[in-house]
Amino acid sequence: MAISTKLEMRQSQSLVMTPQLMQAIKLLQMSNLDLVAYVEAELERNPLLEKTDSGETGADGDTGSEGNSEPFADSAGTPAASEEPGSGDWMQNDLETGSEAIAARMDTDLGNVFPDEPGVPASPDPALLKGGDSYKNVSSGGASEDYNLEAFVAEEVSLVGTLEEQMHLALTDEADKLIAGHLINSLDENGYLYIDLGETAGQLGVGADRIEAVLCVLQAFEPAGVFARDLAECLKLQLIDKNRFDPAMEALIDNIELLAKRDLAGLKKVCAVDEEDLVEMIAEIRALDPKPGSVFGSALVQPVVPDVFVRPANDGTWAIELNSDTLPRVLVNQTYYAKVIKTARNETEKEYMTDSLQTASWLAKSLDQRARTILKVSTEIVRQQDGFLTYGIAHLRPLNLKTVAEAIGMHESTVSRVTSNKFMATPRGIYELKYFFSSAISATVGGDAHSAESVRHKIRQLIDAEAPKAILSDDTLVKILKDDGIDIARRTVAKYREAMKIGSSVQRRREKNSRL
Repeated sequence: MAISTKLEMRQSQSLVMTPQLMQAIKLLQMSNLDLVAYVEAELERNPLLEKTDSGETGADGDTGSEGNSEPFADSAGTPAASEEPGSGDWMQNDLETGSEAIAARMDTDLGNVFPDEPGVPASPDPALLKGGDSYKNVSSGGASEDYNLEAFVAEEVSLVGTLEEQMHLALTDEADKLIAGHLINSLDENGYLYIDLGETAGQLGVGADRIEAVLCVLQAFEPAGVFARDLAECLKLQLIDKNRFDPAMEALIDNIELLAKRDLAGLKKVCAVDEEDLVEMIAEIRALDPKPGSVFGSALVQPVVPDVFVRPANDGTWAIELNSDTLPRVLVNQTYYAKVIKTARNETEKEYMTDSLQTASWLAKSLDQRARTILKVSTEIVRQQDGFLTYGIAHLRPLNLKTVAEAIGMHESTVSRVTSNKFMATPRGIYELKYFFSSAISATVGGDAHSAESVRHKIRQLIDAEAPKAILSDDTLVKILKDDGIDIARRTVAKYREAMKIGSSVQRRREKNSRL
């Protein structure tokens, strides 16, 4: 076959991911916090974008990306509330008009409370209070300086800072301080030291014995238990600090795995104590802190902000609305674009403004489409899980992405992106949208399938209600569930029980029969 060059025309279809489509997909799967950060970055980058938190119009009277008279709002149609005129000037007005009254009032109050106090002027200089600035510090020389309010804020106490203060008091050798600083910075947020001391000695160029000696000093620092390399050592350090580390307690710490298994008989044997002493020893162990470094905290906990609210309606249905506080509102200032494009000096400036207008318009449309899609998916989830909202978790239906996607005419991948990092506030609490999607457990006699989440809830209820002398084994749980119409295997019950961190029947029997 001869090799030759030829022209050939073919017709085919392919999906092209345009930058606008990629942006819409990216916005769809963002959480509300990520979305706000993204919009803020776009506002700084694009001169035609404006942010509005109320029903105010944009600059030069422009109000929308397409010449509309209202700013972008959420798909529930909730407009932003407008602020009262002049509401932001009340403090400045009061300070300017009331400076003389403040001076007279200070004179009266100080005279009543401290009539004979030396060094207190009968009346402050009104000139120091003029101009609406009441945050002045009057010094003895008559000069004034602004208060630094940040100077009155308490500094956050950290674990590293606390340990470094103790290190400078306990160690004098500079080399030991260097080693101690390295060990302090190697702690995790709970105060544990998970590093190889031999490798650390090689990195610092010192002997392993010196590392151990410095570590021994550090392990006596407060809070007790820091610099431990495992849980047993952490508990040991705290017991030593309390002067309670006797031979019996040492044997208990060395066999801590028996305590986790609730093997009280084995513990009494290895500790050589009776049952009463063992109960007291375990009570002391429980009073210790397994995470001594966590009391300082390391990061702020961000509260969950729901994206959708679900409330009972007057007609017996459910009212679903978006949380407008989490939806950033943006305007496209076309008036500014029209002015600038006329004065553009070259094609580069015109192209930049045209691209900015296109990007801003697409962002506004993407935000609106995102809100509508979230509302549409949430509405279908509420329709599918009406039993859960009305009666509780036992009535949670099995649900998958395909069912919701077919009901609302969207692709499964779109529904998956919508349900990522989105939360719904219901009368029964705040749940992630993915919570409502659960696998199905078949029924025994051709009935409706059961949600895996509702089955787990029922298993927990049965175990919580069991009597100490009638502990339910996994086989017994399977029989009870089958009597209730749930066809489930024993290994599935064991898997669900372990996922809920519930011990086996042997462990639960030991725990409930003991006096712990």
